[in-house]
Amino acid sequence: MKHKEINKHQILAIIPARYGSTRFPGKALIEINGEPMVWQVYLRAMEAGLKNICVATDDSRIFDAVKARGANVLMTKSTHLSGTDRCAEALGIYLAQGNNFDFVINLQGDEPFIDPRQILELCNGLKKGKITTLVKQIDNTGQLTNPNCVKAVWSKITSEALYFSRYPIPYLRSEGRPDLERQVYYKHIGIYGFDAKILQELVKLQPSPLELSESLEQLRWLENGYRISVCETGYESFGIDSPEDLKALNNTLFAHKKNLDLL
Repeated sequence: MKHKEINKHQILAIIPARYGSTRFPGKALIEINGEPMVWQVYLRAMEAGLKNICVATDDSRIFDAVKARGANVLMTKSTHLSGTDRCAEALGIYLAQGNNFDFVINLQGDEPFIDPRQILELCNGLKKGKITTLVKQIDNTGQLTNPNCVKAVWSKITSEALYFSRYPIPYLRSEGRPDLERQVYYKHIGIYGFDAKILQELVKLQPSPLELSESLEQLRWLENGYRISVCETGYESFGIDSPEDLKALNNTLFAHKKNLDLL
């Protein structure tokens, strides 16, 4: 698969990882194919060819596991409420050390099965002054009705997000229920690319009504007038939110890894 050339040295990829997950404590260190989950995410970023990658954590166990593998890791505050906040602190540390980046990518620490080609798609969609994310067409009812699978609607003219919801949107009035045969739905892939200056602005915003209603921080950004650029991907992605997710998907990435064609 061919991708246009991008300057990967302008991009800082950050993997926020905390130990105290509510639904799955310690999941960042759960072993997948013999390696901690957070390290699998790091490897996916390396496979995508990114030059600047680090894990940002608040836990010494995660810090030590990443450091032992010779990788970049930063200790950040334990008070952060979101991965975005943690990424912003990590960026600030790099800037204070005299580094400079145009863009920051937030790679979720619980996405060990993310396809490196998705990371490249996001990189190629990065735009100055914007936030960038991925969506994928939903092809099964299970995802459509699962509130943990966030749905997105976006403009095909501007390629910008209109809204995100845990509910199946748009509402299909003629049916009174979601119907994949009559309506196209998209799920949100939780990987973000930020203009570095925009990221520093976002963490100063207060929680918004829509965000609090749906528990989706990207709604805070939309409510405050920030534009989110959307790239459509054809590659599937599986997050690990619970032990059940891990059991069902533990071998998914590695079954397809040999077929990757990043160039």
